[in-house]
Amino acid sequence: MTVLVLTQRFDPTADYVVEELNHRGVDVFRCDPGDFPRTLTVTGVLSASGAGWTTQLATSTRKLNMDDVVGIYYRRPSAFDVDAVREPVGQWASREAQFGVGGLLRASARWLNHPQRIRAAEYKPVQLQEAVRAGLTVPNTIITNDPSAAREFGNEVGEMIYKPLSSPLLQEGVTEGRMIYTSVVAPEHLAEADGIAATAHMFQERVKHTGAVRLTVVDDQMFAAAIHGASDAARLDWRSDYPALSYEVVPVPDEVRCGVTALMGALQLRFGALDFLITAEGWVFLEVNPNGQWAWIEEHTGLPIAATVATALARTI
Repeated sequence: MTVLVLTQRFDPTADYVVEELNHRGVDVFRCDPGDFPRTLTVTGVLSASGAGWTTQLATSTRKLNMDDVVGIYYRRPSAFDVDAVREPVGQWASREAQFGVGGLLRASARWLNHPQRIRAAEYKPVQLQEAVRAGLTVPNTIITNDPSAAREFGNEVGEMIYKPLSSPLLQEGVTEGRMIYTSVVAPEHLAEADGIAATAHMFQERVKHTGAVRLTVVDDQMFAAAIHGASDAARLDWRSDYPALSYEVVPVPDEVRCGVTALMGALQLRFGALDFLITAEGWVFLEVNPNGQWAWIEEHTGLPIAATVATALARTI
């Protein structure tokens, strides 16, 4: 039996899992779907007898029958490589790869997490609503492109922060880009009506807190690391100043554990990287990343996340 790891060629988080599986003697087939069709070949045959798809992946050195796969780790693979096909056929070829190869892979039920569940859970309005239903505390939030609605919300809650709804990376050219971190919303920002009206913006009440928590969840296992920032930038958004951070393993409060279990069930996720703020009243939920980073947390705290992911993937071996 084999664990299939779908990831880019360079991914330190996937490396942790592959190393752990190799240490256990578990067979690993690692590939990047983005290598299709250049160096990755995929063939799926559906039998009229109703046995389901028989799918094979092949690289230049190995072949894999999907019937032999016991677990699939989906770790941010790259897009399909159809650059050799000229436009407009290239766009069509890319969609065909997505629905053909992607469809064959998605027909399996052994994911951590299933790509469709990842995509659905990435919508912040969905996860925030489910978090409230699960009994977790969340900040007062508004999503709008109406400047007057944003100003009215600010008048109600006081100091606000802004954070992007999708990727924080703003691409500025083929190889250049910049990160959009959480920022405090000043009154002059709300006066820029054209900017607010241009697209959807998410504003939240600024939560007074003493620290942050990255909670990594793998099935029923939870690993909590408090993140303390030594700079103003790190305290506002710890991603903006990693050198100013320190880490501490902390227990998960019972009410948070119960809420997170309900949230993960509602989103149909087996894995999640959840962010919280620590306040005097308890933990405040910010978001869940269904394909989030955790390797640096294990490196700083020693929490056995890679081992737990490997166990989840190879559970029936």
